Amino acid sequence: MSVALDAVNAPARVRLAARVLGWPFAWLGYRGDPSLPPVTRAITALGPAYIKFGQILSTRPDVVGVELANQLTMLQDRLPPFPLATARQIIADELHQPVEATFDEFSEAVAAASIAQVHRARRIDNGQEVAVKVLRPGIERAFSQDIDAFHFAASMIETISPSSRRLRPRDVVLHFESVVNGELDLRLEAASASKFAENTKSDEGMRVPKPHWHLGARRVLTCDWAEGLPLGDVEALKAAGHDTEALGQRILQLFLSHALRDGFFHADMHQGNLKVAENGDIIIYDFGIMGEIDEYTRRVYAEILMGFIQRDYERVARVHFEAGYVPRDRDMNEFARALRAVGEPIFGADASRISMANLLAYLFEVTERFGMATRTELILLQRTMVVVEGVARSLDPQINMWQVARPVVESYIRDSIGPRAMARDLVRTAGVYARFAPLIPEFLERRMPALLRGEDAAPQPRKRRLDPASLLTGAAIALGAALIGVWIG
Repeated sequence: MSVALDAVNAPARVRLAARVLGWPFAWLGYRGDPSLPPVTRAITALGPAYIKFGQILSTRPDVVGVELANQLTMLQDRLPPFPLATARQIIADELHQPVEATFDEFSEAVAAASIAQVHRARRIDNGQEVAVKVLRPGIERAFSQDIDAFHFAASMIETISPSSRRLRPRDVVLHFESVVNGELDLRLEAASASKFAENTKSDEGMRVPKPHWHLGARRVLTCDWAEGLPLGDVEALKAAGHDTEALGQRILQLFLSHALRDGFFHADMHQGNLKVAENGDIIIYDFGIMGEIDEYTRRVYAEILMGFIQRDYERVARVHFEAGYVPRDRDMNEFARALRAVGEPIFGADASRISMANLLAYLFEVTERFGMATRTELILLQRTMVVVEGVARSLDPQINMWQVARPVVESYIRDSIGPRAMARDLVRTAGVYARFAPLIPEFLERRMPALLRGEDAAPQPRKRRLDPASLLTGAAIALGAALIGVWIG
């Protein structure tokens, strides 16, 4: 733990507290694989939810350092696999027929991550090569234990440090839990892959493996085999003649296009989920974690990006206040100056000399100073932006994110915020009005007399009164549920 906190330049008091509080419990920890480096060993021993955090760190050598980031890359797709016989049994149970009846070739695991592992196979009916993804046995219980620990930790954090409540740790854990639950059902991943492929079918320079619906179930997913070089192997990409700078730009622009244009984006875009085909197409796969943002949030996000691109910090500040991201009792001009201190050092600077660790630390200071609460609806977007920018930097250390983002953001603003968008919004509003127009006369006749008399026409909800018996019953149910949970566990 101390190594990781030192790497991300955590505040000194946090590092000291971790060492002091962690020492008495060190003997309770899992041993892990002694052949792995200390941090990687600790993360893999802790469990799958912690591995997700390690995957994010692995994409940011500019934050945690090159050595630690390289150690953590194995968390992306090179974890120890579970036995082949177990995978075959899971497939047989889920598809209700033996593997031999479905595939005439079925390999050992070619990739293994925290949730599942992937096998290369060939369909027996048409000879097509496919990738078969199988959930790890017992993964639901392992994640449940991790989530319980997170919930307990979040409650303790809010109790010990009231100032942390603006970060909404409990809500963040609930959000993470909902994301993970979706990832544990591979039928939902197949649906996400299908929707993503449909949205991006006209996008040049990328490819999405399509699911084979009749060969999938809750714990098994079969999709097209994706042949290509791993995006994380930069030297191999260069040796094959690929333009890594162009690949870095395309990764950023694809992500922004999907987030802004579609409001539906891949939210786990680390190198382990990306390949480069022989013709240079970027192959995107593993759709267990997807992000969705509504149209209003997309417009706010685009306005903020455009403000930074144009170095118009007053515009960025105004959008934050209008969207409610900053409490209205704070000074907008002061917030704009703080944003200038964030943005100006980046523009025109050599990317290799920009300390992302220091920048992130300062951003955290800004959010604390201006009382900015965590927005759970933006967590996946912000997290993915950090990961994607890290992936792009690994391909081109000198990449200028703002310059690359500009054409995508300008195109979205032109199509979604300009005059044409206003006309489209008016037509949509008129359509909604037309649907409810027949109900308006009755509504006014029923409500207006009371409103004219100064009365509140809306019925007031009756307050619930909990008697002691109800409280005792609730406590008994909670205690019974806890005992059952202990017994089952």
